[in-house]
Amino acid sequence: MKAHVYVTLKTSVLDPQGQTIQNALHKMRLAGVESVRQGKYFVLSLADSLSPEAARSEVERVAKEVLTNPVIEDYTYRIED
Repeated sequence: MKAHVYVTLKTSVLDPQGQTIQNALHKMRLAGVESVRQGKYFVLSLADSLSPEAARSEVERVAKEVLTNPVIEDYTYRIED
């Protein structure tokens, strides 16, 4: 079982790296992209013995306590078999 965790800055936090990418796209005349927010992506390999509920609980704990700074970052995740 694998968990895919996506960490991004909260919308209220400025994203200078995303802004730099957006500016580069604009200079390349790729005007169809209105904004860019950068983030981090993690793949966690989970024990097959975990129940779906235990897997969700484990991923949420790892995301909250290790992978994110809850003051400035949000996360989402999906679990696949």
